[in-house]
Amino acid sequence: MTMNPIDLEVVTEGLISIVREMRQTIFRTAHSPVIADAQDFSCALFDPQGQMVAQGRDMPGHVIAMPASVAEIFADFADEMRPGDLYIVNDPYRGGSHLNDVTLISPVFVDDKLFLFPCVRMHWADIGGMTPGSVSGQATEILQEGLRIPPIRLIEEGRPNRAAFDIVFANVRMADERRGDLESSIAACHTAERRLRELVARHGTDLVLEAVAANMDRTEQRLRDMIRALPDGTYHYEDYLDLYTDGRYDAAIVRCQLTVDGDEIEADFRDSSAQVAAVVNSSRAMTVAGVFIAVKSALDPGGLVNHGAFRPLRVHTEPGTVVHVSYPAPANAHSEVRKRVISAVMAALSQVAPDLIAADQFGTTFQNLIGGVDEHTGRPYLYYDYPAGGNGGFLESDGPSAMNPVDLGDISTIQSVERLETEIPILIEACELRTGSGGDGARRGGLGSRRETRLLASGGAYSVQTDRTTVPPYGLRQGGPGAPTVTHIRRPGGERVDFATPGKVAGFPMREGDVLVMESAGGGGWGDPLERLPEEVAEDVAQEYLTAEDARQRYGVELDPAGQVDPAATAATRQRLREARRWLRTTVTPNPAYTGHRGRRRLAYVAPGSGLAEDTLVELHGGHPAPLRAWVRHDAALAADEIALDDDGLRILGTAPHDRSYVRVLAGGGEA
Repeated sequence: MTMNPIDLEVVTEGLISIVREMRQTIFRTAHSPVIADAQDFSCALFDPQGQMVAQGRDMPGHVIAMPASVAEIFADFADEMRPGDLYIVNDPYRGGSHLNDVTLISPVFVDDKLFLFPCVRMHWADIGGMTPGSVSGQATEILQEGLRIPPIRLIEEGRPNRAAFDIVFANVRMADERRGDLESSIAACHTAERRLRELVARHGTDLVLEAVAANMDRTEQRLRDMIRALPDGTYHYEDYLDLYTDGRYDAAIVRCQLTVDGDEIEADFRDSSAQVAAVVNSSRAMTVAGVFIAVKSALDPGGLVNHGAFRPLRVHTEPGTVVHVSYPAPANAHSEVRKRVISAVMAALSQVAPDLIAADQFGTTFQNLIGGVDEHTGRPYLYYDYPAGGNGGFLESDGPSAMNPVDLGDISTIQSVERLETEIPILIEACELRTGSGGDGARRGGLGSRRETRLLASGGAYSVQTDRTTVPPYGLRQGGPGAPTVTHIRRPGGERVDFATPGKVAGFPMREGDVLVMESAGGGGWGDPLERLPEEVAEDVAQEYLTAEDARQRYGVELDPAGQVDPAATAATRQRLREARRWLRTTVTPNPAYTGHRGRRRLAYVAPGSGLAEDTLVELHGGHPAPLRAWVRHDAALAADEIALDDDGLRILGTAPHDRSYVRVLAGGGEA
């Protein structure tokens, strides 16, 4: 059906305006800093079929997964909904992300029929569980992560379900703050209902619904046109999640098979690691969101986001895997899994649309929490921080520094220091860019950030759930990796406390005066770093993005005492660095392709005399833009200039047998 284009735009923008007003309502009335300052929440409007029809400048990691939660509420209550009802859910096994993300919907009826209705997803700073903030790096089952809420009716025809309210607030820390955030969400739903009724009064129900359908159809067609421009084919990539078994690194794998078929894309993750009794799993909803975010941001970043854009995408997962968690495994790695999915899809897309894809983002939400009781006030406190990192370099430019990646939208990267220090017994001692953390490249990766927070209370429990501590963000086209994530505690006497399982800590006892040091990962580099303009490297040194020694060792740029480029010395140093690179001939091996206990890591085989020690983490750069990561094993049958993979490894690498691949050491044993 064709409708007046002016009516279409007026109604479409009217719906988006309603979502924006919902956001402002929450922003101005929420109680916790993570909502009122960081804006860790999202709003959307849905139609009677559970399709998302409008969203504003919301957090993609939230809003793209909302339809799965709405579908679960509909599955239980579609025939029972009444005006004045309000439903709540946070269950990761039923469309949620992690337990802290609480979702509300409030059905709106017009002429006794379900009309469009608002939905809010909000990160509650605490939802119970084994550690303050409910984000534990060492949970082994979801029951340790907090209160799991299936789809329930929280308000029935305007009457609050007091028993449900009492159960919820009896199981969370700082219940008054949680109650204030919930009331803020409810207020946003009421605001949306008023505005929807005003929209109907102006345009009529039929015109509004006709515009909604037309808008979703044109959004769908726009993305299909973008996909159709890609060559058909199937592309593969794999990436890793930090996992430890008995204290030893035992990474879990996320494997993506991406198929472009006409105007549709299919993403298959069924060969990913089995779920683990550890914080490396996530819901299917988060995996689907990761695929959409990667495809949409790469192919159609300027188009609207609604259910029409979901239609050209198909996602396959296997229940009981890290990308489709089942009871009772923990699910709090939702953001880490989503980011690994984005990284894997982007790397696969780089094989078919290389000029559209940036090197890897810093790849973790980097959730740090300190909780306890402030003896000065007698009240509990909770400090929640998530330092942003570097994003990948790309064809046209260096990557942005200390900036949230695409899946976090406009969530604030730096909370109000004044508010934090007023409400929480902490002192923010540093917030700065992390020198040298951006991946090397003709286009440098963005820098991570460094934050230092001193605890002023007599004690507190520190927890962190993060990733990219061992396998760093990848570069493209021989670009270097970003620096990995680092956290440690600095004691007043200068003692440094590192963690045996980096990024996976639960309830570590901090003392008064301890300083938590958080260093977020850098973004990957794009292109050969020895092709970066020497003047740009000199400017990076002047801006303290690099040291002069970094410039020499990583870019081959020699600077004089005044910081100016020495052209002759630079040419000589770059030639020396090129000649020092390790190039090995790829070959096929019948040896096992992977190792692992609970996880699964790829193996690459070299001769004992190759100069690479066993268990060294390396990356191979071949015919495809993204590198293949693997751990070294020795095979005496290989020549000193060979490196062996299985057929699948060569396919990911984009390299034929006997072709040469550039091998870069990342971590581990190093030189033999």
